[in-house]
Amino acid sequence: MEVLITGGAGLLGARLAKQLLERGTLADAQGKQASISKITLLDVVPAKGFSDPRINVVTGDIADAAMIEEVLTPRTSSVFHLAAIVSGQAEAEFELGMRINFDATRLILERARHNGNKPRVVFTSSVAVFGGDLPAQVPDTQVLTPQSSYGAQKIMGELLVNDYSRKGFIDGRALRMPTVCVRPGAPNKAASSFASGIIREPLNGIEAVCPVSADTPMWLQSPRYAINSLIHGHDIDGSAFGSSRALSLPGLATTVREMVAALERVAGANVVKRIRWEEDPAIIRIVNSWPGNFITKRGDAMGFQRDADFDSIIRSHIEDELGGKVAG
Repeated sequence: MEVLITGGAGLLGARLAKQLLERGTLADAQGKQASISKITLLDVVPAKGFSDPRINVVTGDIADAAMIEEVLTPRTSSVFHLAAIVSGQAEAEFELGMRINFDATRLILERARHNGNKPRVVFTSSVAVFGGDLPAQVPDTQVLTPQSSYGAQKIMGELLVNDYSRKGFIDGRALRMPTVCVRPGAPNKAASSFASGIIREPLNGIEAVCPVSADTPMWLQSPRYAINSLIHGHDIDGSAFGSSRALSLPGLATTVREMVAALERVAGANVVKRIRWEEDPAIIRIVNSWPGNFITKRGDAMGFQRDADFDSIIRSHIEDELGGKVAG
């Protein structure tokens, strides 16, 4: 079995690849576990930290048809389409967001259709597909009304995945990811980047700026559970999704205030003092358009899991990224 991961050099792409290498198998077209012989990691920068001969690192433009033809062949059984221009950048650079978030998605699906082998395709969507006047808890049946270009682009991707699956060109599933937190590494241009920054930086002894109010609701998922959701979503039989291949994943409903309180419980008051509150209207506008809580009956029934609490998310970050140590 050959696997393609777009965005393979990013946090989720690299972690997914490592977990697949350890696992060694994925469900094939018949739903049986098959051995993974090759994982291609496509990104604009080379994926690092891999020595396994099953890894094929490719650097290139995901919106280039020739590049997609090179990496997505009739031998590709599974595609994890994670590459995207994130929310804040997609809003600021409309053409770039459309090219990567929409045009490239269509290129991938068209190449899969042309290959004719009906691969399983996991498309990472977002809670940004929702917006406007929303109930306190967003149900699976909520009408999609995004308030950002990023959210609109993700909806278009969902519709393509659904229709290409309906036509039998692919076996797709569009998973609406909660905000993944705590992300290691440098901040990115996502409007939600602060959610990781206000935890990650103080734990490393660095000051962090929180650009939203303490009462801002958040819908979160740790990197550990995000990777588990991607693999679980891939291996589920496509018929379980019913008439809609798009699904809101279970997550943890919290607020920024509760996140900071958890940080104090886990790491102490001195760490929390490194957070500086400075509101940014542009970030507030985007983040406040997203829902902070969901009713995920479909996802729960299909066996997707969620983090127990934010304390455990912080502890898993300290264990996975900091060797169990926190800057005093």
